[in-house]
Amino acid sequence: MDPAAEHRQQLRSLRDFLLVYNRMTELCFRHCVCNLNYRLLTGREESCLDSCAARLVRANHRLMGAYVGLVPALLQRRAAEHDAAAGPPALPASPGPAPGPAEDAPAAGT
Repeated sequence: MDPAAEHRQQLRSLRDFLLVYNRMTELCFRHCVCNLNYRLLTGREESCLDSCAARLVRANHRLMGAYVGLVPALLQRRAAEHDAAAGPPALPASPGPAPGPAEDAPAAGT
């Protein structure tokens, strides 16, 4: 893989990670933090955030494990479908005998 393509792939991976992380923190914050009057979290809010984040991380790990297990089979099936759709190269239909001078026709000048 060339360096530019590798760099783009790394950026995509980072972007995906940040999107998941931001979504997770937003969900847990909305679920657990109910009082914005104080700078520090209450003990209840902190334990709720810890358990919420742990649940989402475990769920994400299970999802990724299933994804990693299914992707090779999906790619293999997609390749087989593509090969089947393309099929073997079609041979042109063989025409009848090539037209040529007729054997019964008189030769020119005779």
